[in-house]
Amino acid sequence: MVMSFADKTLTCRDCGSTFVFTTGEQEFYAEKGFTNQPSRCPDCRRAAKATRGGGDSYSRGGGGGGYGGERQMFSAICSDCGRETQVPFQPTSGKPVYCSECFRAQRQQSSRW
Repeated sequence: MVMSFADKTLTCRDCGSTFVFTTGEQEFYAEKGFTNQPSRCPDCRRAAKATRGGGDSYSRGGGGGGYGGERQMFSAICSDCGRETQVPFQPTSGKPVYCSECFRAQRQQSSRW
Protein backbone atom coordinates (compact mmCIF):
# COMPACT_ATOMS: atom_id res chain seq x y z
CA MET A 1 0.00 0.00 0.00
CA VAL A 2 1.52 3.30 -1.13
CA MET A 3 0.65 6.28 1.00
CA SER A 4 0.93 9.80 -0.33
CA PHE A 5 1.88 12.61 1.99
CA ALA A 6 1.62 16.38 1.76
CA ASP A 7 3.10 19.02 4.05
CA LYS A 8 0.70 19.87 6.90
CA THR A 9 0.63 23.03 8.98
CA LEU A 10 0.07 22.17 12.65
CA THR A 11 -0.30 24.28 15.80
CA CYS A 12 2.01 23.67 18.76
CA ARG A 13 0.12 22.73 21.92
CA ASP A 14 2.71 24.48 24.12
CA CYS A 15 3.51 27.80 22.47
CA GLY A 16 0.64 28.08 19.98
CA SER A 17 2.89 28.77 16.98
CA THR A 18 2.37 27.01 13.69
CA PHE A 19 4.92 24.61 12.23
CA VAL A 20 5.11 22.41 9.16
CA PHE A 21 4.90 18.63 9.48
CA THR A 22 6.80 17.85 6.27
CA THR A 23 6.21 14.94 3.92
CA GLY A 24 9.63 13.57 4.89
CA GLU A 25 8.73 13.66 8.59
CA GLN A 26 5.39 12.00 7.84
CA GLU A 27 7.15 9.22 5.90
CA PHE A 28 9.57 8.74 8.82
CA TYR A 29 6.66 8.56 11.30
CA ALA A 30 4.90 6.00 9.08
CA GLU A 31 8.07 3.86 8.75
CA LYS A 32 8.44 3.83 12.54
CA GLY A 33 4.78 2.90 13.00
CA PHE A 34 3.89 6.14 14.78
CA THR A 35 0.19 6.84 14.46
CA ASN A 36 0.02 10.30 16.04
CA GLN A 37 1.34 13.43 14.41
CA PRO A 38 3.55 15.73 16.53
CA SER A 39 1.71 18.10 18.84
CA ARG A 40 4.71 20.32 19.59
CA CYS A 41 6.86 22.46 17.30
CA PRO A 42 10.54 21.41 16.99
CA ASP A 43 11.68 24.05 19.55
CA CYS A 44 9.12 22.95 22.16
CA ARG A 45 9.91 19.28 21.42
CA ARG A 46 13.59 19.95 22.14
CA ALA A 47 12.72 21.86 25.32
CA ALA A 48 10.38 19.10 26.54
CA LYS A 49 13.01 16.45 25.80
CA ALA A 50 15.66 18.44 27.70
CA THR A 51 13.46 18.77 30.80
CA ARG A 52 12.87 14.98 30.75
CA GLY A 53 16.60 14.42 30.63
CA GLY A 54 16.37 13.34 27.01
CA GLY A 55 18.55 14.45 24.18
CA ASP A 56 21.81 12.87 23.21
CA SER A 57 22.24 9.86 25.49
CA TYR A 58 25.98 9.74 24.81
CA SER A 59 26.47 13.22 26.23
CA ARG A 60 24.95 11.96 29.51
CA GLY A 61 27.37 9.07 29.69
CA GLY A 62 24.81 6.47 28.65
CA GLY A 63 24.84 4.41 25.52
CA GLY A 64 21.10 4.55 24.96
CA GLY A 65 18.58 1.92 25.81
CA GLY A 66 16.90 3.93 28.53
CA TYR A 67 14.91 7.06 29.08
CA GLY A 68 16.67 9.39 31.47
CA GLY A 69 17.66 8.46 34.98
CA GLU A 70 20.90 6.92 36.11
CA ARG A 71 22.36 3.97 34.28
CA GLN A 72 23.08 0.92 36.41
CA MET A 73 26.78 0.14 36.54
CA PHE A 74 28.49 -3.09 37.60
CA SER A 75 31.91 -3.65 39.16
CA ALA A 76 34.37 -5.77 37.23
CA ILE A 77 38.08 -6.45 36.98
CA CYS A 78 39.68 -5.47 33.66
CA SER A 79 40.81 -8.59 31.81
CA ASP A 80 43.83 -6.73 30.43
CA CYS A 81 45.31 -4.51 33.16
CA GLY A 82 43.64 -6.04 36.24
CA ARG A 83 42.25 -2.77 37.61
CA GLU A 84 38.76 -2.52 39.06
CA THR A 85 36.36 -0.77 36.72
CA GLN A 86 32.66 -0.02 36.27
CA VAL A 87 30.80 -1.30 33.21
CA PRO A 88 27.21 -0.69 32.02
CA PHE A 89 26.38 -4.40 31.74
CA GLN A 90 26.37 -7.47 33.98
CA PRO A 91 29.71 -9.21 33.30
CA THR A 92 29.36 -12.80 32.09
CA SER A 93 31.69 -15.53 33.27
CA GLY A 94 34.24 -16.51 30.64
CA LYS A 95 33.95 -13.29 28.61
CA PRO A 96 36.61 -10.58 28.86
CA VAL A 97 35.74 -7.22 30.40
CA TYR A 98 37.91 -4.17 29.83
CA CYS A 99 38.27 -0.79 31.51
CA SER A 100 37.67 2.13 29.17
CA GLU A 101 41.40 2.61 28.43
CA CYS A 102 41.99 -1.05 27.59
CA PHE A 103 38.73 -1.22 25.63
CA ARG A 104 39.89 1.71 23.46
CA ALA A 105 43.26 0.00 22.94
CA GLN A 106 41.55 -3.29 22.01
CA ARG A 107 39.27 -1.50 19.55
CA GLN A 108 42.18 0.36 17.95
CA GLN A 109 44.10 -2.90 17.58
CA SER A 110 41.18 -4.70 15.94
CA SER A 111 40.49 -1.80 13.55
CA ARG A 112 44.03 -2.12 12.17
CA TRP A 113 43.34 -5.57 10.75
